[in-house]
This record gives sequence, structure tokens and C-alpha cells, in this order.
Amino acid sequence: MAGGRTVTGGSTDFWTLASFALHLVGAIVCAIAAVWVLHRGDADRPDGGASVAALGLTALSCGLIAALGPAAPVTNIAESVRNLAWIFVLYRLFVADGRDRAVAPIRPVVAALVFVEIMQTLLLLFDLRSANASEMAELAFEVSTTLRILVAIGALVLLHNFYGGASSAARKAYRWAAAGLAMLWLYELNFQTTAYLTGDLPAELSALRGIVFAALAILVAIGASQAGGTLMLRPSRKVTFQTLSLLLIGGYLAIMVLISESIALQRGELARFTQVAFVFAASVFAILWLPSKRLRGWLRVTMVKHLFQHRYDYRAEWLRFTQTLGQGGENSHSLHERVVQALADITDSPSGLLLLPNEQGAYELASRWQWRDIDVPAEAMSGRMASLLESGSFVVDLDEVRQGANRYGEAPLLPEWLAEEQDAWALVPLLHFDRLTGVVVLSRPLSPRNLDWEDFDLLRVVGQQLASYIAEQAGQHALMESARFEEFNRRIAFVMHDIKNLASQLTLLARNAQRHADNPEFRADMLVTLRNSADKLNSLLARLGRYGGHGSDRREPFELAKIVKAVAEQYGKLHPVQLIHADSCKVLADPEALEQALIHLVQNAVDASDERFPVMLDVSSDGVLGRVDVIDSGCGMSPEFVRNGLFKPFVSSKNAGFGIGAFEARELVTAMGGRLDVESRVGLGTRFAIQLPLAAAADLLARTEARAQNDPTTEVA
Repeated sequence: MAGGRTVTGGSTDFWTLASFALHLVGAIVCAIAAVWVLHRGDADRPDGGASVAALGLTALSCGLIAALGPAAPVTNIAESVRNLAWIFVLYRLFVADGRDRAVAPIRPVVAALVFVEIMQTLLLLFDLRSANASEMAELAFEVSTTLRILVAIGALVLLHNFYGGASSAARKAYRWAAAGLAMLWLYELNFQTTAYLTGDLPAELSALRGIVFAALAILVAIGASQAGGTLMLRPSRKVTFQTLSLLLIGGYLAIMVLISESIALQRGELARFTQVAFVFAASVFAILWLPSKRLRGWLRVTMVKHLFQHRYDYRAEWLRFTQTLGQGGENSHSLHERVVQALADITDSPSGLLLLPNEQGAYELASRWQWRDIDVPAEAMSGRMASLLESGSFVVDLDEVRQGANRYGEAPLLPEWLAEEQDAWALVPLLHFDRLTGVVVLSRPLSPRNLDWEDFDLLRVVGQQLASYIAEQAGQHALMESARFEEFNRRIAFVMHDIKNLASQLTLLARNAQRHADNPEFRADMLVTLRNSADKLNSLLARLGRYGGHGSDRREPFELAKIVKAVAEQYGKLHPVQLIHADSCKVLADPEALEQALIHLVQNAVDASDERFPVMLDVSSDGVLGRVDVIDSGCGMSPEFVRNGLFKPFVSSKNAGFGIGAFEARELVTAMGGRLDVESRVGLGTRFAIQLPLAAAADLLARTEARAQNDPTTEVA
């Protein structure tokens, strides 16, 4: 460069070698690009010949820099010629767009830039004559860098006017060339400004110019091809996110170094101590803050909002969706958990819940994914809310409902616990052939944002897909249960046949003994023994006949507390059983069936409880229903087991259990017109609640149930 300055900077030998290698690479790439554009470029482009010439001159300039260095006089002349060539390319772009005549200031600006570059040659001759005068050399260097800065600024202004005023078709055709020229002149502006401020050519920036020239050649070659107008740079969201993350981290570190060096400019030991303390504090903050999920969530939301037309990369989301649902093995989550996770991953929600319908039509908690601290009631959502979601097929924005919105009539039906839980963000219905199979509750993302139309559409479609998986699993379970029942019934048929034959034989033996026994005492003992055996076998036969049926139709008023006290006394000899309350209430039911159901539930509670902790029974009434609570403080059951295993025959949490007790208890209670509910928490215990109609209110409940069958919107207690 003018002024005879040499390249300076840290590790000069290294950067000299790097400059040689990088500029040599740049020369090779530019030469190849020139040949490629000449033979394979679009012949109809007005800037084609100018681009070939500019690439050839850039290759010559890079070769001279590699051979002689950036400060040689011949190199400076080659740089001026190279810049003139690219200015001419820029002018030809205006010609290609048809605006060279319409935009009158273009030619004077181009002429001014050409004049400035010609001044570089005159300045070089002046610098050579005053080579021994250091003051004149410094002046020539400052003037030279100033002129190069003016050329870079003028070229950027022309480029901005060209691209800003270009038509949509012209932008597509010339965007690659415009991007390459913008990169060239921006880097040149930064390089010359740094040289002017420091008084020397920066070694690092000078060496890296070779990469800039190579990138310029590649972009120009892409734009010169016939397919260049349709070729677009579309980085994936993952690459974009990682690039922005690196830029953010690099910017933070640069600011940290800048502040540290500014502190170091002060003198004294205090300044040194302050510098070390700042670097330490900033490093600790960066280590803790930069990898945080909240920062990544904010960066992802900001990136999607400003850089992409759509919020979601649907290909990536679909691949992740299928991978999440397809996970298998012993250590993988259950299907219900994977359903929640698949939806939560789409919206970056950290947790979620799955609600599935019970036999009464209400929705209860079936599974939770990473949301352990939320307290969900036994009836998580009413049947009326489920009917609304089923008919409307819409995603509920819980924030809008909390703010008073009521688009579909969901506000008065929204469960109170969801309205109060501020972390609950969205309610997604899972519809399978217009039938609601479940509801997913998503928690608020770490980087808060509002739901929009794209969220609603994607969540609704994904919900339909997930509903098909849940329906398929339910069908498989139903087939498996049917097969198990068929096997069970086949075995029971043989057992019942044998027991029936045995009962008949014993009955016949008892009859014959009355006629043929000679010893009166023996005859009496034999009769008692045989009759008791026959009664027990017939009772067992009657109990076995209940499986798969509808239970007994016998109903009579009786005191509920009396049955509960009898069961408590029966088990009190084996395990502590406490009767907390025993309100007087007469229910209409089958006392024998109720006793059998209580025996099953109390036996399960005893098996689950530690021998030091009693099983508690509670009898109460609300004026319409009588209620019996069986409470234990055992290990408890997970929501998934309560939903999928507790009332399923042949599924037991006990090693030697047959899995029929809870199922039979519910069947018996339901057959009497009652209801069996369960609430359980792992590590706390379980509460079973039997509700039976009071004898005085039985007619009222029957009439209400009949009206509910005629009007599905009516709620039944």
C-alpha cells in the first residue's frame, strides 16, 4: 500500500505464512470460477463478461499478494484495477435491471469512484518519490486508506440502491452476486478503517482477505448459472440455532474482553484486581447462564419469530414425533407418557398431563410426564367439558380463558384446578373419528409466548394422530382381556361342573345317612358336617357364577354401618382396623354383595399396609348417598396403574395375587346401582369410596337418572 507500510500484528511470521496460503487458495478459486462462468454461465446476463474479467483480475491480485505481499507497489496497482473491475460489474447489474438510464445519479457516482481509484495510482507514484521522507509516507498512507474507505462506502451505497430498488424477479436473479459484493466491500471497509486507525495494515485481517475473495468467487459463480435464480440458501433450524448461539456466546466473550481491557488501561494495583475480579465474575456468569434452558428457549423463539416464515420445521418435528412414540424397551416410558412427551416437545413445554375417560364419562389423570408437583383431583374434568371439546375440536388457550375469553363456551366448564394452576398453558383434545379419546394438558414453556394459529393447527393434527395410537392400544388391551376371560371362563366351567357334581354327591350322601346310620350320635355329627360342606360348596358355586354376570338383583334397605362393623370385627383380629365414623344411614342394596365387596377392599388395604398402621373405615351420608371409605397408608398406586391395571382382571400388583378382587368389588357395587371411586398417591396411601343410594332417596335418584338418559347435558350426582 502507499506509504510503504509493512504488515504488523502478533505472530507476524505465522500470519505471513497464513496470508500466502489463503491468498493462493483465493487465486485458485477465482481462476476456476472465471473459467466456469465463461463456459457454463448464463450467456444472456449483461454482467457475464464483466464478472469473468473481475474474477480474473481478482485471481491476479491474490497471486501478487501471495508472492510479493500486500504492501508491494505492484500489488497496490493490481488492487486498484481489481476494484475498478468490480465497480464496473456493479454498473452492469444496473444495466441488467434496466435502470442505468432511469437512475441519473448512477453514472456520476461510478465516475467518481473510478476517479478515486485512479488517484491511488498517482498517490503511489508520489509515495515512491518521497520514499525517504517518513512524514510524507505517513501522509500518503493515511490518504490512501481514506480513499479506499470512500470507495468501499460508495460501492455499498450503489449496491444498496441497486438491490433496494430492484424488482422481485431481478432480486432472485442477482441476489448471489449482490451478496458477494456486499461481503467484499463490507470487509474492505472494515480492513481499511482498521488500518487507518492503527497506522499499519492489520496482519490478521490482511491474511483473511484470501478467504473473502474465494467466497466472493463462489457466490458470483452460483449467481451466474442459469439455476442461480432458483437456488436459495435455506439452513436448517438446528444449524441456524447453533450459529446464533455461537454468535451470542462470541459476542458476550468479546464484550467481556473489551471491558476487561478497558479496565486494564487504568494504572495501579486496584485496576489489576478489578480486571481479574470482573473476568472471574463474568466467566462464572457465562458458565451458569449461557447453557440454561431458559436462554435456549428465548433464543429459539426469537430465531423463529424473525428468521423463518413458519414457526415449526415440520420435517424435523415429524421425525422427532415418530422417534418419541416409537421408543421401546424396558427402560422406555409407557405409551401414555410418550404421548404427553410428543406433544410437549413440539411446543417446548417442560411437562404435561394426560386425562382419559372413566366409565362414568368423566376424565381422570392417566399419566403425567415430568409434572410431579401438580395436584390433580380424582375427577379432573367433567363430562360436559369433554363433550364440548369433542364437538368443537379446538385447542384451549388457558391464558385467554383466565383473561375472560369464552369463544366456545369453555370458560364456565373449565375445571377450577386448571384455572388456578398458572403453569397450565394449553388443553389439547385427542380426537379419533370425531370421538374424544383423551385430553393433554401442556405446561407453560420456559420462554413464555402466546399460542397462535400455527400452534393450534399443528397441535390439533398431532392430537388426532396420538388419539389413533391410544385407540389402537385400547383395542389391543380389549382383545387381550377378552382372550383372558375366555380362558378363565373355560377353566371355571370345568371347576363349576366338578363342584356341582361334588355338591350333588354330598347331598345324596346326607340323605342316605339319615336312613342307614345306626349310631344316633355319629349320624348327627355326620349330618352337620356334610350339610356344612354342602352349604359352603353351594355358596362358592354361587360366587363363581357372578363373574362375567351382572351380579344379584336383590336389593333391600339395611343399615350400612352394621355391615361395615361386621367386616371391621372380622379383620380386626388379623390387622388393626379402626372405624372412624359410623353415621346411621339406610341404603338400598344387596347386603351380601356389599359385604363381599368390602372384604375385597379391606383385604387389599391390609395387604398394602404395614402392620403398625391401621386400616381406617368411615361411614357417612350426604342425604342422598351413603358412603363407605376404606383408607390405608400403604405404598400407594401410580395413576397409570389405577387407570390401566387396578380394575383389570388378572392384573395384580401382588406377587401371589390373581387380580380379581378390585374388579369383582366394582362389579358388585355397580350392579347394586352404586359407584366405586379410588384416590391414590405413591408413598402416601389409597382411599376407596363406595357410594350407594339411600333407601329414602332411591326413587328420586331413579327419576333423575331417567331424565339424564333422555337429556345428555344434565349432570347426575
